[in-house]
Amino acid sequence: MDFKKEIEKLNTIKTEMESPELIEKQHQKGKLTARERINLLLDPETFMELDAFVESRFHFFGLDQKKFLGDAVITGFGKINNRQVYVYSQDFSKIGGSLGEMHGQKIVKVIDLASKTGCPIIGIIDSGGARIQEGIASLDGYAMVFNSMIKASGVIPQIMVIAGPSAGGASYAPGLSDFIFMIEGISQMYITGPEVIKAVSGEKISFEDLGGASIHGLKSGCCHFVFKSEQDCFGGVKKLLSYLPQNNLDDAPKQKSIFAEFFERENQKLLEIVPEDEKKSYDMKKVIEEVFDKNSFFEVQSNFALNIIVGLARLAGNVVGVVANQPKVMAGTLDIDSSDKIARFVRFCDAFNIPLINLVDTPGYRPGSEQEHKGIIRHGAKVLYAFSEASVPKISLILRKAFGGAYIALSSRHLGYDKVIAWPFSQISVMGPEQAAKIIYKKEIVESRDSKKLEAEKIKELKNFFLDPYRAAKLGQLDMIINPKDTRTVLVKCLESLLNKREVKIARKHGNIPL
Repeated sequence: MDFKKEIEKLNTIKTEMESPELIEKQHQKGKLTARERINLLLDPETFMELDAFVESRFHFFGLDQKKFLGDAVITGFGKINNRQVYVYSQDFSKIGGSLGEMHGQKIVKVIDLASKTGCPIIGIIDSGGARIQEGIASLDGYAMVFNSMIKASGVIPQIMVIAGPSAGGASYAPGLSDFIFMIEGISQMYITGPEVIKAVSGEKISFEDLGGASIHGLKSGCCHFVFKSEQDCFGGVKKLLSYLPQNNLDDAPKQKSIFAEFFERENQKLLEIVPEDEKKSYDMKKVIEEVFDKNSFFEVQSNFALNIIVGLARLAGNVVGVVANQPKVMAGTLDIDSSDKIARFVRFCDAFNIPLINLVDTPGYRPGSEQEHKGIIRHGAKVLYAFSEASVPKISLILRKAFGGAYIALSSRHLGYDKVIAWPFSQISVMGPEQAAKIIYKKEIVESRDSKKLEAEKIKELKNFFLDPYRAAKLGQLDMIINPKDTRTVLVKCLESLLNKREVKIARKHGNIPL
């Protein structure tokens, strides 16, 4: 055997797989190639490709494999910041990145390997959807991918980057992942394209308005992170991974800070941020920045359901999941979208051993016929279910208000919170005193000669009686009432006391979360 000839043959085939014409075609669209994306994401010289020579078994309807060496996806493994990951990147320059039988099998192989070895899986999506030329085999290819993703859910982190179209069945793979990244101008994700919509309903709509990054980041909530460029996007993926464990059996990576003030400092600014008048709003993000390690907060779904803030942060170097009301948007009430946002994030944190810290300031669930008709009961119940089910350390801090069902969901010890802490001027009740007075003293107020004066007196009486946090503490519903300046110190010590928390699971197949 001529060794030199065979090695030259191997090199020739590899070169032909990367056609300069196809690369240029991708660049003209303002997009990187599948291989360039992998190289941008992974540490230099760490990528090892798998199944490079696998190709479609179908050769009908123009599927000439001489034109398309290999299949329309690159798969393999490598490292990000020296951590092992598995990755696949769809190649739109070949058959539109469409998924066929062997394409699907290549993806399934790396997902299964990632699951077996306890490594995150990252998919880079750039696909026109199912490969029509392969018929039902392409649909079965999707079924194989979905099945593997579902089995890996809660076992390894699954991250999807939409770096082009994600059309039809292709969009369900991102939908099954833990986090979706999109890029302005080039990302599209939709079930049915504009042409079909126009044919069926007559509606004219662009790809961007149908399923672009802004739509899924702002309206649908399907996207978790939006970036302006592919370079920024892959940088965001790396940052997210720095907060996540390798798998469900590992703990999230702890960072040591050289700055002592990050670990022990008084929060003197908190009373400047939070107004004394409970009717005035403020930006909860400023509280987050004051309490957690400096510049450590990484917000998730920052453009969706703005009345709630969720994200990952560090507290004395430990990774935590933060759930916080945003008083400056709808007074921090919980509605349908924010309930979904909370429940999904909480379940992810619980699956991957990330403690949860709530910053609570809310008058309750958002009232109104629109919310009721769209199912606020069903969606709101997701929050109750997710927090109750979560077995990771759970700490709740009530800053000002915690009323009604939102108090139960975000703060009640009887829902399973390990530590419930309150500031001394916080208010905890079934509802606000104004509403309570109108219900409890309705008859007396109506019959009074000076109804406004009596109503004001009753509101003040209810404030003093029901809203006093010391009353809740006497009933054992609060573990601590603290000076706001000590917030960080208390949270650090409470978290450290709970890091080794373990709970015995109930013997059952699974619960039935309201979806």
